[in-house]
Amino acid sequence: MTIDSVLTSIDSNLDASLARLFDLLKIRSISTDPAFKDECARAASWLADQLNGMGFDASVRATTGNPMVVAHAKSTNASAPHVLFYGHYDVQPVDPLALWEDDPFAPKIVEAEGTKRIVARGAADDKGQVMAFVEACRAFMANGGLPCHVSILFEGEEECGSLSLPAFLAANRQELLADCVLVCDTNMWDKNTPAITTMLRGLVLQEVVIEAASRDLHSGLFGGAAMNPIRVLTRILADLHDANGAVTLPGFYDGVDELPAEVAAQWRALDFDEAAYLGAVGLGEAAGEKGRSVLEQVWSRPTCDVNGIIGGYTGEGTKTVLPSRASAKVSFRLVGHQDPLRIVESFHAFVQARLPSDCTASFHAHGASPAIALPFTSPMLQKARVALTAEWDREAVLIGGGGSIPVIGQFKRDLGMDSLMIGFGLDDDRIHSPNEKYEVKSFHKGARSWARVLVALAE
Repeated sequence: MTIDSVLTSIDSNLDASLARLFDLLKIRSISTDPAFKDECARAASWLADQLNGMGFDASVRATTGNPMVVAHAKSTNASAPHVLFYGHYDVQPVDPLALWEDDPFAPKIVEAEGTKRIVARGAADDKGQVMAFVEACRAFMANGGLPCHVSILFEGEEECGSLSLPAFLAANRQELLADCVLVCDTNMWDKNTPAITTMLRGLVLQEVVIEAASRDLHSGLFGGAAMNPIRVLTRILADLHDANGAVTLPGFYDGVDELPAEVAAQWRALDFDEAAYLGAVGLGEAAGEKGRSVLEQVWSRPTCDVNGIIGGYTGEGTKTVLPSRASAKVSFRLVGHQDPLRIVESFHAFVQARLPSDCTASFHAHGASPAIALPFTSPMLQKARVALTAEWDREAVLIGGGGSIPVIGQFKRDLGMDSLMIGFGLDDDRIHSPNEKYEVKSFHKGARSWARVLVALAE
């Protein structure tokens, strides 16, 4: 087996690969709606049948929700590394249906802006991404066997919170352990530049409630004399940032490292238009830490944001009332080695220290998870980067992700495995929206890229 024969097989079988993808896209595996539970089960069975037909040992595993698909195949090289590939077969609802140009579950290829696009619900998120890896494995199986030992885990609840996943990982820990996890649910930098997502921000969600008087008060009778919880709350929230956009919680930046010089230089060299990025949403000035680029602010720096404030009368017209309570929902995006529990403790102490004697504060937690970062010196990261660069003839960039992918944290926390996040989606794929699409080029070169990555990891 040579990589050339595998790549040739992927090229010559593209039409058949697309036909198989279309078969999967026709299945209405919407996990958020119980009416489609049977369709989710059908998608799981379809995938297991495909994998078994290729030579994997695949099975559908029942859970308290939608089933998992687990599959294993050995490499002909007994000493080869073992990888676990993760993806999901469930999709988002299609509402509003009226905005779709055609049936969301009748996949088709359309030409637009000089490219061929697969249009269907799930085309990019995540069935097209999943099948690119499956087709790469199929080509290896037809040309002598896999270069790595490969396990596969497909779940059917990613779009509705992965409720069954933690228990499943715990119950099947030994079976799923591998040298690393391969995750496909990410994007390229642009349509011609591959990317590896090396960091995802963690998340702390807190709600704070400030209470003062025993009831709402008439502002004419009590205004000026009675403490107003809204005034107290907004003063505290304003104190969370200094004039330069930095977060003022004591110890907040503990565990936050500077970017390696090589990565910082690479980000500066990216074709990223900060003015266009902000201008697209009607803004003109970056609001994060001064002296940091927009990419740093959204990828590698921690944040504190107020996501909602509630207090007093909010209906039509006016009402002269001093509310007895006011609340705010606050989120913290974490990076590096920031400790979520220490952030929570610091936030609570910060609020308590600023309370007047007539006010009390209570807190409600809505989740806390640490950031995920793959070491920039990781050998598997460097191997994958070289492989992607060879396929796309353009250096693969190392990017960050401003959001969070909870399953990545679960793999690290529960199984102790780092994840290589390599995907071939584009920012304009309209995932979760009407007329979702996936470029044929992304699907085709995605399969070729996975083939190269598997070979590189085995070297």
